[in-house]
Amino acid sequence: MNTTRNNDFTSIITGRRSIRKYDTSVKISKEEMTEILTEATLAPSSVNMQPWRFLIIESQEAKAKLATIAKFNQLQVETSAAMIAVFGDLNNFDYAEEIYGTAVERGLMPAEVKERQLTSLGAHFAKLPADVNRETVLIDAGLVSMQLMLAARAHGYDTNAIGGFEKDQIAELFDMDKERYIPVMLISIGKAVEEGYASVRLPVDTVAQWK
Repeated sequence: MNTTRNNDFTSIITGRRSIRKYDTSVKISKEEMTEILTEATLAPSSVNMQPWRFLIIESQEAKAKLATIAKFNQLQVETSAAMIAVFGDLNNFDYAEEIYGTAVERGLMPAEVKERQLTSLGAHFAKLPADVNRETVLIDAGLVSMQLMLAARAHGYDTNAIGGFEKDQIAELFDMDKERYIPVMLISIGKAVEEGYASVRLPVDTVAQWK
């Protein structure tokens, strides 16, 4: 099933709904999912370490496995085109050379700036407290998750951000190192069977103040 692309930002953000039941006939190709993820990963990231990692759970076997630890979200697991598990990589500095080296290759950064930056960042990460690293990783993964949901909407798909799953079990369940990869959320993605409910948002006067 082909979906219609939408480049109207206002309609994307106002039309987004949390969808729990999807059209089971709709699948998302690896190529299009790669496009969505690529757009999501343009999200901002602390010192550009991009600590987000995605596990695309789309096969019946993998979904059945996920269902055992997402007991309150069975409908999304069963009907979605895919469930995307978003993780944060605590060892994200392992990719610093690749990230900054590619920036030099593409002419985005002078080589001497790269060397200076990596030396400085290496010293920073060497003494970075674990709790600060974890907090930064969670913030970045939250930013990419929101951008992923908006990118999905632009591609004509619907989503639901899910926190109700056994976070202490998901990494091992899918053969990932639970000491390195921390689960952030699940995002169901697919085509809504019916329009989701609009919800009330607090007025800006309640949530913001000017000084």
